[in-house]
Amino acid sequence: MKNFKSIALGATAATALMLGTGMASADNVVTVNAVQIFGTVDPAKINDYTEYMAGVNLYEALTTLDGSGAIQPLLAESWTTSEDGLTWAFKLKNGATFQDGSPIEAKDVVWSVNRLLAINEGPSYLFEGVLSEGSVTEIDSRTVQFQLEKTYAPFLTTTPILFVVNSDLAAENAGDGDPWAQDYIANNSIGAGAFYLDSWERGAGMTIKAYDGYHLGWTDTGIDEVRFVVTNEEATVKALAASGELSMSSDAQAQETYDSIGALADYRVDKYSTATNFYLKLNNSIAPTDDVNIRKAIAYATDYDTIRDVILPGAPLTGPMPPIFADAYPDDIGAPVFDLAKAKEHVDASSYAGSGPIDIEIMYVAGLAFEEEIGLLMKSILDTIGFNTILKPEPWNRMTELAADVNTTPAINQVFYGATYPSPDTFFFTQYHSRAAGTWASMEWVLSDEVDAMIDEARTISDVERQNAIYKSLQRKLVEDQVDVFVLTQQSQQAFHKCLQGFTWVPMQSFEFNFHTMQWVCLLYTSDA
Repeated sequence: MKNFKSIALGATAATALMLGTGMASADNVVTVNAVQIFGTVDPAKINDYTEYMAGVNLYEALTTLDGSGAIQPLLAESWTTSEDGLTWAFKLKNGATFQDGSPIEAKDVVWSVNRLLAINEGPSYLFEGVLSEGSVTEIDSRTVQFQLEKTYAPFLTTTPILFVVNSDLAAENAGDGDPWAQDYIANNSIGAGAFYLDSWERGAGMTIKAYDGYHLGWTDTGIDEVRFVVTNEEATVKALAASGELSMSSDAQAQETYDSIGALADYRVDKYSTATNFYLKLNNSIAPTDDVNIRKAIAYATDYDTIRDVILPGAPLTGPMPPIFADAYPDDIGAPVFDLAKAKEHVDASSYAGSGPIDIEIMYVAGLAFEEEIGLLMKSILDTIGFNTILKPEPWNRMTELAADVNTTPAINQVFYGATYPSPDTFFFTQYHSRAAGTWASMEWVLSDEVDAMIDEARTISDVERQNAIYKSLQRKLVEDQVDVFVLTQQSQQAFHKCLQGFTWVPMQSFEFNFHTMQWVCLLYTSDA
């Protein structure tokens, strides 16, 4: 693929350049730790951070976004919209191909959107009442038109997750009972991304390799292969670094792991601000968190400073959304405080007072040391003010299963959530609208007509000033109702091998893990002989 390649090196040779004649090159192979399994690679079904990590590398959409959150062309070179915002026409880039070498055409976009709507999983809920079969049409081979059924202000910001599938290859692998080739696409990548799926061992790891014909091209220092290792064992991650094999850690390691890896000669630990929040998601529809006094008691019983300063680095979070969308952010909401006396007052004022200790479950990802620490901290506090706190560690895939039903979603759930598209709407519709309930992102089960109406109104108006006023009022209501405990906005950190460069955080879930944008800068040449 490239004229010059590189490999991971030891401490003394990592930056050496050995030049000469009769030299052959080695591939740029990076090893990346993920603490969460890849549940699916089907672009119509992806919905969490590892799945989007796969999606952004295996598939392309009409658009993407830069580090500031601005929408940029990708498969579409340009687009136009009608004055009323209902009709959108995208002109496809000439020369872009799928990974089998076939051209990307408007028919593929049409088929991919229809597939997403028909399967009705993954990000399809974002387009309910906005798009339906027939809403997307082929004008010519390079022009596709979207006819929205109602004004949908965030529409353009959602287009980076409308991944395009090779419709001809899918049709060849569809069946009578599987018209959308779900079985085939569950195990194969048939997109136009920079990488293709090479191998996948469920629950343990995945390998993706570079597509030579990728439409954005490659540089000499581009990544040839990415090997994902799925583990939340801190000792394993440290061992990978000690051997020089680790190229990038996850952003969910224990602080001691970052300190240990950062002390190694060939590694650095980068810290960066994000728009990803850490919540104690409260199930508003089951006992005892169906009582607002119980929810407020939990909020007052949260030791924010200890969590942010000792366990999980982060900035204060005043409500559902961090100030990344400044014009829609209310600056009159104060930061939450730790106040045990007020917490006890709310317990005593609740409908559950006076009947002995109140059973309450806290669910978190099994094996994540910092989430266990937070669970233990919460239990040590809540049990002093009238609760019987039950810790419930579960594998992530089990947590997502439990989140699908209001009655199996525990009262308290430790969850990260960040923007899945660059609009304030991503923090409200996805987490709190009744139509979005039943996912790991919406474990609150708010089910409020008033909240739904506010979100719907903001989505259907084009007056930005009025829209932002609605978002501010909505945040005040969600905070007053204490639908969640708003713990922090994550200050992420990751360990990187010093040869891996080019990582840039992007305000859209996992889009920063697009490995085409990264480079392996340490070159080594080996003799042909």
